Amino acid sequence: MTKLHELKTMREYFAAVAEGRKTFEIRKNDRDFKVGDYLLLKDFEETYTGWVALVKVIYITNYEQKNDYVVLGIELDAPFGVRECT
Repeated sequence: MTKLHELKTMREYFAAVAEGRKTFEIRKNDRDFKVGDYLLLKDFEETYTGWVALVKVIYITNYEQKNDYVVLGIELDAPFGVRECT
């Protein structure tokens, strides 16, 4: 079953995803992430800015990560992408 996970994302990392330079997230796997899940990355700079990016998880590995952490390979969702939500 596909899940949608809402995640606070620091401004510098959010911008890199939005610009297509960052195609991964390193996260604590406290949400049981699965390939096919979606992440709603919420831009955060002292407070939430209102900008969000919808990405799909296309790959997962825990290789060489801290205990309970995973690397999520992600791609921007083409129809939704990055937008400001007011």
